[in-house]
Amino acid sequence: MKQRFYIDTSVFGGMFDKEFETETKLLFEKLKQGEIICVYSNLTESELSNAPEKVREFFENIPDNLKEKLTVTPDALFLAETYVKEKVVGETSFDDCVHIATATINKVDLLVSWNFKHIVNVYRIRGYNSINLRLGYPSLNIHSPKGIVGYED
Repeated sequence: MKQRFYIDTSVFGGMFDKEFETETKLLFEKLKQGEIICVYSNLTESELSNAPEKVREFFENIPDNLKEKLTVTPDALFLAETYVKEKVVGETSFDDCVHIATATINKVDLLVSWNFKHIVNVYRIRGYNSINLRLGYPSLNIHSPKGIVGYED
């Protein structure tokens, strides 16, 4: 069974960023080879609508059979609000929390992001997962593309 990776908006932009392009390309090679499914949400689509054209085109050119779209639900919004209310992150990071909550509720295998300040951060991850477990949700694995593809042979 293919693993479902929720890929946040920063990773699509990483395709065109000198600092992140190598690992990002390796991640999308896994997608192209059918090893993983690209899970995203309507929030991702909304954020990508403001991205540079080449980033939008890259996302749009991923074949539909390699993507799974999720819808942000009221439960996900409540969970995201809880992350903010309990000060895992500040209010300005609400959209990041919505990505995390949506991925959590939909039990993805992994959330992938290049956002080290609000998402791929050991202290934030502990906070998100503490709340998830307390509210009856599973813990969420969160990594950067480098943490996924950077150590393979």
